[in-house]
Amino acid sequence: MNKILVVDDEKSMQLLYADELTEEGYQVITHGGGVGLMDLVGRERPDLVLLDIRLGDENGLDLLQDLRNAFYDLPVILCTAYETFKHDLRSIAADEYVVKSFDMRELKSKVQKVFEGHRAHVAQIRRKGDRLKLRSLSPCASTLM
Repeated sequence: MNKILVVDDEKSMQLLYADELTEEGYQVITHGGGVGLMDLVGRERPDLVLLDIRLGDENGLDLLQDLRNAFYDLPVILCTAYETFKHDLRSIAADEYVVKSFDMRELKSKVQKVFEGHRAHVAQIRRKGDRLKLRSLSPCASTLM
């Protein structure tokens, strides 16, 4: 079961996302802001982070950079009520971007898309790793590939 971390300072959004994503079969944990986020990610090891951009005194785009620096392969979907952030260059570090809505279809679709893309990426890395292992076992192995 994939684990999703919802980071939002609005308790109502935490509850909405948790209820909807739990119904989809995901394990969901929530967090209210940036303080302690990196420790939580390190401890819980989520498979995906849903990150609000405006977190009270904290900036989600700064937290996105922190996440990328510490957990570079952790998928992140930015969730915000403001479409203007799509044009902020820092937002390109996110895997997806969703404008908040009580209609959860777009968010669910993007979560599924991110997980499918991440699985394909991991499979590709494993295939490359298997070829590297084979090459290291035999000097002749590279001629077989």
